Amino acid sequence: MGRIYQRYSEAEKQFMWDRWQQGDSLHDIARLFDRPNHTSVQRIFSQAGGIRPRRRTRSRRALTLAEREEISRGIACDDSIRTIAKQLKRSPSTISREIHRHGGYDDYRASTADKAAWERARRPKPCKLVTIPVLKHLVAHKLKQTWSPQQIAGWLKRAYPNNEELQVSHETIYKSLFIQARGALKKELMQYLRTQRVMRKPKANSLKGIGLGGIVNAVSIRERPASVEDRAVPGHWEGDLIAGANNTYIATLVERHTRYVMLAKIKGKETETVINALIKQARKLPQELCKSLTWDRGSEMAAHEEFTLATDIKVYFCDPKSPWQRGSNENTNGLLRQYFPKGTDLSVHSQARLNAVARRLNERPRETLGFETPAEKFNACVASIV
Repeated sequence: MGRIYQRYSEAEKQFMWDRWQQGDSLHDIARLFDRPNHTSVQRIFSQAGGIRPRRRTRSRRALTLAEREEISRGIACDDSIRTIAKQLKRSPSTISREIHRHGGYDDYRASTADKAAWERARRPKPCKLVTIPVLKHLVAHKLKQTWSPQQIAGWLKRAYPNNEELQVSHETIYKSLFIQARGALKKELMQYLRTQRVMRKPKANSLKGIGLGGIVNAVSIRERPASVEDRAVPGHWEGDLIAGANNTYIATLVERHTRYVMLAKIKGKETETVINALIKQARKLPQELCKSLTWDRGSEMAAHEEFTLATDIKVYFCDPKSPWQRGSNENTNGLLRQYFPKGTDLSVHSQARLNAVARRLNERPRETLGFETPAEKFNACVASIV
């Protein structure tokens, strides 16, 4: 016997999409319908790539089911096309096409004709990425460089401001990747997305637990000057460690004004090891671009006073369990997981490899920077100092 799929009404499907967009899991939604597993629910979302389809509506110019029933009654009474058209206040040519398209005088049925017209209206307009090969090539090339769809869309608008044919929204790119029936972008390109998911998921709120650590003489982020908060002045950094298997770590630094990224290879998370690595990174930069560093309360920064003494960079510490206070760094750490997946040994990556990954991120346009790149913004800051 073949597999029997659970059938859901249109109202049930709309309810599923509502719950999906509110962040419910597939399992949670399946339980609402007393399903033992989420397979039938997942099929609803995967067919649309996780992107809620636009709710279909009939055109006001299209014939309604009631009008088709009038046509059917007119045929049964042997009324002429002009008589039926006059009663419906429609053009005779509209009535003629309707009848001949759906079986003619002998076989016309209102409900069958209405269903056929509704199904025929599903035919989608050709995707822009299909009709314009040059645009498709540009998008595919940037995806292979691990640019996000939003970055690609912003870059296209900057690169071709007077050519709408070479501009496309990030939603169109996502739809072309996740809905393969569109025939635009190849499925293999999904591997270059940061998450590598097979369908789009709604944003979910998540917090990473942060340990308190034993930080002596720690200065709270609440004492950080207002000039740091508004990101107007360059030279203020956020830092953290990303962890891998076998107690391996990478130190990450992000400049708040430009979102410029620096990565440092470290042998462990002992405070002396981390502090020495951060001092080495700080000495690569102009002093004017090293004013402060904001970190969480991990024990790796226990020797923060030694760091400040060596670099003259003030260190501020976030509140417990408040990763959003280092928003730029948290976002960057998420991007880095595309290159350094969780559960992998981070010690195998050389400093040269870390520099190459940082360069990749720094050369990607950012929406928050008006789709300029962090490298462009940071180099402009350096140039203004020299």
